[in-house]
Amino acid sequence: MANYLIIGGSSGIGKALAEKLAKAGHRVFATWHTHEVNDTIGKIVYQRLDVLNDDMAVDWLPESIDGLAYCPGSINLKPFHRIKPEEFVHDFNLQVLGAVKSIQAVLPRLKKSHSASIVLFSTVAVQRGFNFHSLIGTSKGAVEGLVRSLAAEFAPAIRVNGIAPSLTDTPLAERLVNTPEKRDANAQRHPLKRIGDPEDMANTAAFLMSAEASFITGQILHVDGGISDLKV
Repeated sequence: MANYLIIGGSSGIGKALAEKLAKAGHRVFATWHTHEVNDTIGKIVYQRLDVLNDDMAVDWLPESIDGLAYCPGSINLKPFHRIKPEEFVHDFNLQVLGAVKSIQAVLPRLKKSHSASIVLFSTVAVQRGFNFHSLIGTSKGAVEGLVRSLAAEFAPAIRVNGIAPSLTDTPLAERLVNTPEKRDANAQRHPLKRIGDPEDMANTAAFLMSAEASFITGQILHVDGGISDLKV
């Protein structure tokens, strides 16, 4: 049984990951921001946290943490000329500095584990380059740099990896998949002819955080239905 911390565990990928780990018998601690979460399986300890404004209090966590996943994010798609500089700052604060704050706060607890792992989330748009993705691509590009830098710095004690999803059916992506026509059009762009489910990403994150991935660090895994590498 391991101790896992999921930042942003109230919806989407974070919620799916927290529930998967808890059902596997692990002790799961998770944060929520906007809407308080009802723990439907009775095994997750939730704490409110605003990563943009709150200090990272860790007194509610056990002394040793075996895995940390940082899941908060945003999908703001706009033409570049319409994006104000402060929007880049806000997005960077959420996607990158929030992860930095979280990792720094629990680093002493991660160091007490015998097999600690960190998982961050990027996007397929960093590698591919899509229209109107300059905002998210900038922040997530920094996330990928953070993954590789920390993987080198923390080795061999703590493994650090990232996941780069394609479009995933979460509340963040609701406006992109809120009609059958939009869903089908986005599915057809992928070689596997569907969009991602939160469980697809949660399964990969749970693997990376587990001992089964003990020889994997510094990697960005593309869980994207083949869209980043295949043309069919």
